[in-house]
Amino acid sequence: MTSAADWLPLCEEAASLPQANAAAFFRDRFEWVRVGAGEAFATGYYEPEILGSRTAANGYEVPIYAKPDDLARCYGPDGTGRGRVDHEGLCILYYTRAEIEDGALANRALELGWAADPIELFFLQIQGSGRVKLPDGQIMRIGYADQNGREYVAIGRLLRDRGILPPGGANLDAIVAWMRAQPDGGKSLMRENPSYVFFKELTGPGPLGALNVAVAPHASVAADPRFVPLGAPVFLVLDRSEASGLWVAQDTGGAIKGANRFDTFWGAGDDARRIAGGMSAKGQALILLPKGTVARAQPVR
Repeated sequence: MTSAADWLPLCEEAASLPQANAAAFFRDRFEWVRVGAGEAFATGYYEPEILGSRTAANGYEVPIYAKPDDLARCYGPDGTGRGRVDHEGLCILYYTRAEIEDGALANRALELGWAADPIELFFLQIQGSGRVKLPDGQIMRIGYADQNGREYVAIGRLLRDRGILPPGGANLDAIVAWMRAQPDGGKSLMRENPSYVFFKELTGPGPLGALNVAVAPHASVAADPRFVPLGAPVFLVLDRSEASGLWVAQDTGGAIKGANRFDTFWGAGDDARRIAGGMSAKGQALILLPKGTVARAQPVR
């Protein structure tokens, strides 16, 4: 793979360039390569804002959990590298979403805060970070701390596969509307996704990506680091013009798996929610690597 020594001179040069010279810089300093066939699929994510409180109160009853102490890096039956160690010292699967919602982590002082709406918290977990608007109007920003190691199941795909929502119609607003119309408020559908995300409070700029730096709207993209080095520029040519162009791989995601799978970041606000929630784009991807490094840039297996 490429190393920091390959990237540092390019980063320093890029920082000193006038904007007018940017295109020539990327053209001349990098090798543009495809991974496999280069057939890309891109979705979108954003920084949602939900209502919440730092303390439990009437109307704020859905816990926002920090990472539990017993969530261990160990290899159990599913091989994900996350689980918990039982009394015999064996790594076993961590609690599912349903088990956590039914109280598996209660009374352990893990609550960063309390959300007003379980559906909004569910989608904030999918995004991986967001803002919690407190009753006094202040904002608590939270970011991804860890995940329970369970498989991520896309509920939009479930609704589409079952014929509940039409192909191309499983956008965020349509999914939320369907969930709210159910007698259980969409609880059973959410539980079909056993993945559960834990958070930490962010006090600096954010949201933070996998490089522990703030991701930027219209610029940062999540990728699979087995195939795309974190920090690498990525050029996307997609059937959605707003997502086409140059991005930088600064993040990862539980559902972002594969050589040409990307998740584009759109920032915060209603426009970001609309674009990200409806983003499903296909096309081609090119990875930009420092000249002379392609021969040794092999995927990690």
